[in-house]
This record gives sequence, C-alpha cells and structure tokens, in this order.
Amino acid sequence: MKKVIMGNHAVSFGAMLSKAEVIAAYPITPQTQIVEELSEMCADGRLNAKFIKVESEHSAMACCIGASAVGARAFTATSSQGLALMHELLHYAAGARLPIVMANINRAMAPAWNIWSDQTDSLSQRDTGWLQFYCESNQEVLDTVIQAFKISEKLLLPSMVILDAFFLSHTYEPVDIPDQAIVDAFLPPWKAEYTLDINNPRAFGALAKPDSYMEMRFDMHRAMEIGKSLAREIDEEFGNVFGRRWGIIEPYRLDQAEIVLVSSGTMASTTRVVVDSLREKGENVGMLKIKMFRPFPAEDVAELLRGRIKVAVMDRNFSFGGGGIWAQEIKSVIYNVEASIRPVVFGYITGLGGRDVKPDVMEEIYFRTKGSDFPESDSIWIGVQL
Repeated sequence: MKKVIMGNHAVSFGAMLSKAEVIAAYPITPQTQIVEELSEMCADGRLNAKFIKVESEHSAMACCIGASAVGARAFTATSSQGLALMHELLHYAAGARLPIVMANINRAMAPAWNIWSDQTDSLSQRDTGWLQFYCESNQEVLDTVIQAFKISEKLLLPSMVILDAFFLSHTYEPVDIPDQAIVDAFLPPWKAEYTLDINNPRAFGALAKPDSYMEMRFDMHRAMEIGKSLAREIDEEFGNVFGRRWGIIEPYRLDQAEIVLVSSGTMASTTRVVVDSLREKGENVGMLKIKMFRPFPAEDVAELLRGRIKVAVMDRNFSFGGGGIWAQEIKSVIYNVEASIRPVVFGYITGLGGRDVKPDVMEEIYFRTKGSDFPESDSIWIGVQL
C-alpha cells in the first residue's frame, strides 16, 4: 500500500511494522511527530506496545535499556540536544550489547538555538558503539528502520537511523508501506538469549576488571566489523523480499570519473542532479553516497576512490579544531592506498544549521576542486559571509 507521508511518519510506520514492544520518548523538534504518531498507533490498537512518556531523553534511553535487557524490542527517537543528553547511556546501551533502535533527526547543536539540519549531533556519537545509517528518502527511512532491528538483533549492538531535519522529517513523499505479514516473515519476534529474569537470576553490568574489560571491547569491535557484511546481506535479503535495495554505499556515475563528490543524506539527491548536469557538459565527475557511517565501509570506499584524481567531500558538520568529519574518515581510509594512485581530498564545510546546499553551491565546489592542485586548507568553508 502506498501512502504520501512525511519522513517522521515513515519512521513511525517502520517502528510499527517492526512490532516494537516498548517505546520510550521525550518530544523534541523536529522529532516530535514520530512519537506523536506512535502514541496514536498504541492508543488505537495498531501497535501493541508499551508507550512510556518520560521527563527527558536521558530517561527515554534508560527505559529502552531496561526494556531491552528483559528481552523486549525497544525503540525511541530524538534529535540534537536530546541526543547529547543521552550520551552517557548511549555508551551503556552499546556496552551492554542491547539491540535498541533509535531514529535521530539531524539538527544543529545549540547555541545559537537552531532547529534546522546539521549532522554534528549524530556524528558526535560516533565512538559510542552504535551503528549509524544516514537516509536520503522517506522510503529509505521506513525500510532502514526494519533492517536496523534485524541487523542489531544479530549483532547485539544498537542502531541509529538518521534523517535530515525538515529536508526529510517534514517533507511528504509517496512511500510503499509493506504488508505486515511479509515484514513479520522478514523480521521474526526477537528472542534474546540473555535477559533479566527473576526465575533465572544473572548478573548484568557487573564490575569488569582489567583482565576482562579489554576483551569485552574487542568483542564489540569484532561485531562492528561483521556489521558491514551483515548489513549488505540483510539489504540483499530485503531486496529479494520487498524489491528495494539501498546498500551501505552507492557509487553513482563513477565510470571514468576523475573527480568524485562525496555526499550523504538528502544532499545526495541534489548531488546526483549536479553530476548529471556536469556530465552533460563533458565533465568527468561522479558521486559516492555513503549511507553507513559506523561501522565505516573503509574497504569499499578505498577501492572506489583508488585511482581518482581528486575527491571533494561535502560535510554538513564540523569538528572544531579538526575539520569536516566525513572528510576525516575519507582521508583516513585512503591513507594506505599507493601514493601514485591516491586522490587528493578536499574537505568542504557547507549547509550548517540548515542552510540550503543548492546545485550552484555544489557546482562551485566541483569547479573549485577542479581548478586547484591541492586544497587551500584542511577545511574549506563555502558561503560564509563575514
């Protein structure tokens, strides 16, 4: 069944179809409509879940951790300052190996107060042990929520499904809403092997001494490494069932491309249009869209960029004192590519705080890259008016 729904409601339908059993959430713009819709789904019987209203995002994640620890399929959603408030418990959820799924609506961090799109909130959580998936369309959002539960429950690691504030959260698009029975066959009920159970007492979250803590972290690392191939397999399986595949990265018109524009989220849609336009003008340019950020698909990225002349990374985020976060990742993974075929990486900072990144901005980035042998600085800010 197809419906025209906003990105936020695509998240809600994804959680409903996944049969989340516990939803704990605190509303925050621009996430609010996700939990409003889920609360209505619980109230009218479309979703048989316990909906817990809490007083903060910290409490929302605490409830999800408790619910997941007793074996329930747990879901929440947040944004920006709310995600930052959860930070302590994000580490706990991952370290406790709990397969919670959360939607994060990318929104700029304050101050100054800003409710528009910016990836710094989710990218600031890159070291917490959560898988991260950046989505481009409402359909991709719904499908990724379902896939995320399956990936998380196989890896015993939590997942974050991420979409741009307002560019997607409040934009209406046609979305195919799968039949519940087909989703049930793809995503069976979650049966946790280890749970809090008064009839079978166990210790959870106990003290880990120096002789065991490091091994626990190594196990998380191994699970993350498996996550890349597992996400591909589950996406392939999803495609066979539902007819849609999204991949963990997407190469677009990379044939003979000498310059590659690296994009993510909704900016990828604009980038495709710009690449098509530039190709018609005879420019050898392509795009690499990256969906999975953690674990980072390093081998795939290095292979696709090997032999290109230049790479222009468009970052809607910034790590102060460091640079654009996607650019940092790209530079890191191509460091071991042979010097003779290693591309020069240009890092562009653009679109912070919801500023629109229009095709002319991307064309400026392309021609600026083409016209320079090396970047003028580690971070090239586009459109700053001082």
